[in-house]
Amino acid sequence: MKQTSEILCIGSVLWDVIGRTASHMRVGSDVPGRIHRLPGGVAMNIAMTLVRFGLRPVLLSAVGRDAEGDELVAEAGRMGMETAHLYRSDDLPTDIYMAIEGANGLIAAIADAHSLEQAGDKILRPLADGRLGTPGAPWEGLVALDGNLTVELLGQIAESDLFARADLRVAPASPGKAERLLALMGHPSATLYVNLEEAGLLCHATFESSEAAARALVKRGAHRALVTDGGRAATVATQDACFTQTPPEVLVTRVTGAGDTFMAAHIASEAEGMDPNAALRRALVAAATYVSGDNPL
Repeated sequence: MKQTSEILCIGSVLWDVIGRTASHMRVGSDVPGRIHRLPGGVAMNIAMTLVRFGLRPVLLSAVGRDAEGDELVAEAGRMGMETAHLYRSDDLPTDIYMAIEGANGLIAAIADAHSLEQAGDKILRPLADGRLGTPGAPWEGLVALDGNLTVELLGQIAESDLFARADLRVAPASPGKAERLLALMGHPSATLYVNLEEAGLLCHATFESSEAAARALVKRGAHRALVTDGGRAATVATQDACFTQTPPEVLVTRVTGAGDTFMAAHIASEAEGMDPNAALRRALVAAATYVSGDNPL
């Protein structure tokens, strides 16, 4: 890794449009609330948390050369992220995510990440042309990947020399895209960060606990698996070890981005040299603090 504080964040960098209300909602509900637009996307959410832990994320994604893209890139730079290696397209618009959250959790969400999908492996050019690495001298540090990348691109990454020495950390963008991670299931350094539902989709099974799910993922070929289950116990499993911890109890006021916060906090904690139990504990506290509406640190 060129600098110990650098980590590649590869995936969706877009605008989040989030509507939140204190009311319980159902299909057809029309209630008062607040609507916010803020930088988002799995890769961006992870990067924002990594910045707060003192790391410098390098963004690899597709962002349009439109007004929304210019504003997004400027905001990312202001927050302390490296944006020089983003693929800026004249033809593709900046992606966007829209969600509705009520007192009873996430009601619905739509992710429009079509520009990222259409850009394909163009976002990886800096890893091959010498800016961040070459096939003969690949990137050797941490890499956070998200499931908004296509199955084809994730498959390329799994087999590419450009990632042969990388420490891959992988998260699905949503349960609907969880099975894309199967492409990385046998990768020798990939750590999967999934929730209980996503683990079930990857294993084509139903699990009652994060421990059962994490063990099943490792048995299926995952190098390492971290499985969360909302306010219930979370588990880390490898071929040689498995341990579980319960997150702090908090009042949930927001949910979008919680999993990304957990993943980033865990990555940062391990980068600082924390042991596995301490890293998991810190990540669970960061995620719990985030969903409670407070500063994630």
